[in-house]
Amino acid sequence: MFPTQFTGASFTWEQQELGAVVEFYSGLTYKPENVVQNGTLVIRSSNIHNNQYINADNVYVKNNIVNSEYVQEQDIVVVVRNGSRNLIGKHALLKSIPHDPSVIGAFMTGIRSLNNQFIEAVLNTEKFKREINKNLGATINQITTSQFKKMKFNFPKREEDKQIGILFNYLDDTIQLHENYLQLLYNFRSFLLQKMFSINDTFPNLRFKQFNDKWKYKKLGEVADIVSGGTPDTTKRDYWNGSINWYTPAEVGNKIFVGGSQRKITNIGLENSSAKILPVGTVLFTSRAGIGKTAILKEKGSTNQGFQSIVPKKKSLDSYFIFSMSNILKKYGESHGAGSTFLEISGKELAKARISLPSITEQKNISKVLFKLDTIITLQKQEIDNLKKLKQFLLQNMFI
Repeated sequence: MFPTQFTGASFTWEQQELGAVVEFYSGLTYKPENVVQNGTLVIRSSNIHNNQYINADNVYVKNNIVNSEYVQEQDIVVVVRNGSRNLIGKHALLKSIPHDPSVIGAFMTGIRSLNNQFIEAVLNTEKFKREINKNLGATINQITTSQFKKMKFNFPKREEDKQIGILFNYLDDTIQLHENYLQLLYNFRSFLLQKMFSINDTFPNLRFKQFNDKWKYKKLGEVADIVSGGTPDTTKRDYWNGSINWYTPAEVGNKIFVGGSQRKITNIGLENSSAKILPVGTVLFTSRAGIGKTAILKEKGSTNQGFQSIVPKKKSLDSYFIFSMSNILKKYGESHGAGSTFLEISGKELAKARISLPSITEQKNISKVLFKLDTIITLQKQEIDNLKKLKQFLLQNMFI
């Protein structure tokens, strides 16, 4: 059997039980009275996220009660028992020891081999997920060590598995570096929002040199029109499948700009409902069941009744500026919403939101900075998505 291989590789992959190529070790069982502030770290399911070790709800036990194997660098730790079936098989390659000393908990198993980078790649395949589902108990969410050892996978010769392991380790490191950079960008954006926006004062901490006027408090309704939406009768065929964009809350929140809705309505549908045409630059604002998701219209459109959209008055409010204040408006909406079935903020109430604003010229200058940064963030997210797709493609095509 031959998968996609490195140039020059001509080895047939052979099927073997996992227990024939790796060593397994069990975790530590401990009692509540064994837990201390600082001692031996017990790695548990909560410490594994996105195939990496994280510090989360760390547990330490007395050093003298440890009777299990200590983890080593390059070990793989795997969740083999958990209250949630979806977490069985969650794993991480320990590129460094998180705490000296460290062990795994009783609901984990440890894996050690000559090339754990390759084994880690094997555990990321769909084949491993199928093996997990095949072996899960009917009533207990558990994979036993015996079952784990008997799982069969195809393995290449030593030299090829080394190359594959190095490749996936490089990919994982690259993805992690990009994700770290993305987090730095998010942190920088938060810093700018805190420093460039005047929330509780009339002067922000960070400004362009040419601006020194006080920011003025305005009610949102003074600088924008608040427009609700509606839904045409779904039983009238001539109201639907037209050319007018018609958004629902599910379509908003993941992108800055939206320019094409999943469903569209006709002019007749618009005229016979409370939906209204919103101009380009309108900031869509969800008003119920998840208040405060936003997006900017880059094409005119309409919405259902789950919105109180913000239509800026051009001489008073910049679209991107008010979009950048989404978190402030979200908090306002959540604290001023009403309803017994679900929380909802009315257009009348949203219009009362008190915001601090500079001149329209300063707003546009701030918006330019944030737009450039948001563009970089979007490109960075796309780069990470592309790397993850590449990894998934290789996992599907390099393993048989």
